[in-house]
Amino acid sequence: MATGFGIIGCGMIANFHCKAVADIRNAKVAACFDTRPEAADRLAAQVGCRAYYDLDAMLADPEVHVVTIGTPSGAHMEPAVAAAKAGKHVIVEKPLEVTLKRCDAIIKACQASGVTLATIFPSRFHESSQLLKRAVDQGRFGRLTIGDAYVKWFRTQEYYDSGAWRGTWALDGGGALMNQAIHSVDLLLWLMGPVVEVTAHTAMLAHERIEVEDVAMATLRFANGALGVIEATTAAFPGALKRIEIHGSGGSAVLEEEDLKTWSFAKPTARDKALLERMAGKTQTGGGAADPAAIGHHGHTAMFKDVLKAIAGGASPQIDGPEGRRSVEVILAIYKAAETGRSVTLPLSSDPVLKAKAKR
Repeated sequence: MATGFGIIGCGMIANFHCKAVADIRNAKVAACFDTRPEAADRLAAQVGCRAYYDLDAMLADPEVHVVTIGTPSGAHMEPAVAAAKAGKHVIVEKPLEVTLKRCDAIIKACQASGVTLATIFPSRFHESSQLLKRAVDQGRFGRLTIGDAYVKWFRTQEYYDSGAWRGTWALDGGGALMNQAIHSVDLLLWLMGPVVEVTAHTAMLAHERIEVEDVAMATLRFANGALGVIEATTAAFPGALKRIEIHGSGGSAVLEEEDLKTWSFAKPTARDKALLERMAGKTQTGGGAADPAAIGHHGHTAMFKDVLKAIAGGASPQIDGPEGRRSVEVILAIYKAAETGRSVTLPLSSDPVLKAKAKR
């Protein structure tokens, strides 16, 4: 029997979820839900599934085994908890939620119901990211010294004006960091390990009618002693591919979207040159640098396969709830550091109180 997926939220990202499911053997999109009937009807007609306008009705559908949640970021918790209580496995688009309290509510609900929970970070499943992680785990970088993430993207004013939730604290949870750069924040934490201290500056410089930052700079201290930088913006015309740099006493690597730009080690192997040549032209899209729709769905496909494998084996997926929570915690710490002008240590004991958010 095919595993049936239910899509919750029929906006732009739902199209990528449907394409990913279509590429998986013995899986199908069985149903979709949106509070806007026209959005649910459009997606249902596109993929040939049932459209629901009532979430409880979709969650009662016996052909829906797994749900994917693509609602606005600050509206992930309610459908995720409802799905867990209905006995459905849950896959949530990044960020898992926009506060630690809401992340924890999702995690607890899934644990209580005994269902699988996963957070969507497709970049971890790109071959180049996997190669970089393997090199870190093998110790090829020696002592890790620097880990940086750069997300210099561009979003027009029309992008923010296209949805009332965009650029708001309540539903976007933040700006360039929480919405766009969180993919790279997750990747950096996966490669470098936990962050124990941050300092930061944020600003809103190039857009109007938004509550959150369109430029952010943070310095990091990792638990292993290494230092790092996160630069994020949606105000860098025309937009550049996101970039990760890992450096250590024994090697350096630079990842630009899916392309390995640098792969240099003090102790090279026979495969290094060929690997660098093969991975130098992997990026096939704009990577979302200027157009949020200009991404591939292959990362989603690989991640969904990992979730189905975990469900079948009774194991945890590679990016479970606690893994998804980590990047949210770091970003919230960065917001607090930027607002106070002081360093913030991690882990956080609770959600930081942000004056800018409270004003809204």
